[in-house]
Amino acid sequence: MSDANPDDPCSGKLSALFTRVAKHVFGFFLMVVLCNVTHYLLRPFSQPRITSDTFIGLLIGNLRIVHGFFDISAAQTLRFIIDFGMICYMFVLGIEMDPYVLLKLPTKDATVAYAGMLSTFILAGAITPFLNYTQEFKMNFTLTLSTALSSTASPVLTRLITSHKIGKSDIGQLVIAAGMHSDFISTLFISIGYIAYPIREKPSGKSRLQDSVEMTIALVIQTVITAKVSPIIMNWVNNENPEGKPMKGSHLVLAVAFMALVSSCSTVYGFSPILSAFMAGIFLPSEGRVSKWVISKINYLLSTIFYPIFFIWMGFEADFHQFEPGQIGTWARLFLLFLIATVGKVAGTVLSGVLLGFRWPESFALGLLLSTKGHYQIYLAIAAKTAGTISTSTSTVMVIAIFFTVVHAPSVVAYIIKLARKRAPTHRIALQSLDPSKEVRILLGVHGPQDAPTAINFTEISRGTAEPGIAIYLTDMIELTDNIAATLVRGDEEDTVTVTDQSVTEMREQVTAAAQAYIDHNSDGVKLRRLLALSTFSGMSQDICLLAEDLMTALIILPFHKRQRADGTLDAGHPGFRYVNRKVLRNAPCSVGILVDRGLGLVEKISRSHTSLNVAVIFISGKDDREALAYAGRVACHPGVKLTVIRFLVENSSENTTRRAGSHRVNVAEQEEEMKLDDECFAEFYERCVAGGQVAYMEKHLANSAETYSTLRSLEGQYALIIVGRGGRVNSVLTEGMNDWQQCPELGPIGDVLSGSDFSVKTSVLIIQTNNVRGELDGLDDDFSIM
Repeated sequence: MSDANPDDPCSGKLSALFTRVAKHVFGFFLMVVLCNVTHYLLRPFSQPRITSDTFIGLLIGNLRIVHGFFDISAAQTLRFIIDFGMICYMFVLGIEMDPYVLLKLPTKDATVAYAGMLSTFILAGAITPFLNYTQEFKMNFTLTLSTALSSTASPVLTRLITSHKIGKSDIGQLVIAAGMHSDFISTLFISIGYIAYPIREKPSGKSRLQDSVEMTIALVIQTVITAKVSPIIMNWVNNENPEGKPMKGSHLVLAVAFMALVSSCSTVYGFSPILSAFMAGIFLPSEGRVSKWVISKINYLLSTIFYPIFFIWMGFEADFHQFEPGQIGTWARLFLLFLIATVGKVAGTVLSGVLLGFRWPESFALGLLLSTKGHYQIYLAIAAKTAGTISTSTSTVMVIAIFFTVVHAPSVVAYIIKLARKRAPTHRIALQSLDPSKEVRILLGVHGPQDAPTAINFTEISRGTAEPGIAIYLTDMIELTDNIAATLVRGDEEDTVTVTDQSVTEMREQVTAAAQAYIDHNSDGVKLRRLLALSTFSGMSQDICLLAEDLMTALIILPFHKRQRADGTLDAGHPGFRYVNRKVLRNAPCSVGILVDRGLGLVEKISRSHTSLNVAVIFISGKDDREALAYAGRVACHPGVKLTVIRFLVENSSENTTRRAGSHRVNVAEQEEEMKLDDECFAEFYERCVAGGQVAYMEKHLANSAETYSTLRSLEGQYALIIVGRGGRVNSVLTEGMNDWQQCPELGPIGDVLSGSDFSVKTSVLIIQTNNVRGELDGLDDDFSIM
């Protein structure tokens, strides 16, 4: 077989083709790598991905070697790819919009959006004609530029807000909703304006009036078909393909083909394909399996493939060699464009904030965030240049101005979080932080009538003083079985049901009767309300936490999942209630106590004239022990309770000090801060309760966890109730190693020992955990409210 002829023209063309393709593929992957690396380097500054993408795009796109890759045909192919990507982008943007918001009265977010848009549009319309963005005044360009400046890139803004973990806050939700309003209205105006001022590469040969009429009719027909027919088709496909089953290929093809068809109707008569996709998208159903599938797939396509190509194209078109930095007009157009976009938005949001009662710092921040621009605005800036409306220098100015509207956004979000930390509470409700002049609210859970005596005695010792008193929300924790679910009767109001199951109603009546009998004789300072947590074990913890949050309770008390047998030992326990207890401990909005009952309910009546109950509270260190001490302070107020505070202190020997320093890797500053808080808390309690003789005090100087264990064992039988903190201790010398053999880790090391099967059969234990701050904002809840 002879070798291939090196002079063969087909071989040469094929080799050149492969070389060009290889260069373009290499350039694509280089862009992806550089964008990811830059984004990683900018992460400490919390910059969104569009910042790094724009920077790398401008840098790479302006390299001479890159310009050498793109001849006329390659540049045209690139433009086709960009147009197709923007069609997909605008289609998804339209699906996520709600067109019927125009038929509703303006909400707060709509008012903010409209005010910001109007002020920016007026400012841009008054200033931009004098900045010579075009060689001569053009009304269509001025209106389009003013509308674009008054818009907001809602996808960029939404991603920025959610990535900074403030999407659940009131200001975060307001910014996202206002951004979507602004994006929707501005793009809608541009779409309508395109009918009056179409941009064509080739003249259609028709008058402007005829073009406008044809496009209007085609757009109306497309809109009507989309609004009326698409719900029928999409609902049918969704019903035929329920969640959890593979979607049928023929149905998926039908749905996608219908979307493509309605998106291209108006383009036949010269309407912009990109705007046509947006207009079709806004009237397609946003809910349903098909719509969610389309949104997820297109977003994946955009983020992985389209955006790197888009920003290479942006840098290629925004040629710095034609930037004209030597002319003062170039810089004037750049800075004034940025100022118009930001000052206009801020002016409008501050004015609307005055009308809505917002503080001016929040209104100012709203305006800065709503001035954020993105991919569509960049596309418009480049499209105006390729259409010959503006110069390359002016187009580059617009791209740089858009870049600066995004760069400052993370700083604004950081400012919002700083404001929230100053104004919003940085902790959940806890006994330690309660106002002494306000009543204490406790959600007290019971599993059945057998827990009623314990609940009554717990209420009695927790009542404190008559003023301000205590509010007990006695809550039945009942598993929702199939039999009980079949007896539920829905009420007239939404989300209300009546339980008609005889066993449940009888059980609740018994608990209510016992509690009411107690209230009838002890109503001074005690308020009782009955509640029901009827749910499966997987959902019961959420119901309890929601009840506690709605009622603003300071403490949740849950029965231990193990029950005492007749011989005094504890049974194996109920795994369902153990799961509930663990979930509540993890997610509760307030402090939580687990009550291990070993006879607390057997005390017939706790006297108020003489001591009838001996109670101890163990204090070692940490926030949970401080919370336990705060609760013990209420118990000490009862005249029938003799409270003893037992403080475990680390033996101050040189050997023990050395061992502590070598064995425990703790933050010294954190340890010192915790010790300071412990000393302050205990000193205040000592002065208030111990110094006057109301509470007994004992100190135990211990060297290690073995001595801790033996000391706990020595308390056996001395007290009817022992109150301890679950954990949260910085200095763990006294509990070191105790976690290794815990039977119930949810009780903590001390609580696990005291509730063990080999401990006293007459000593009940209350294990208290103070609230854990939720969210990822360094001590600030992610659903904070500052508006």
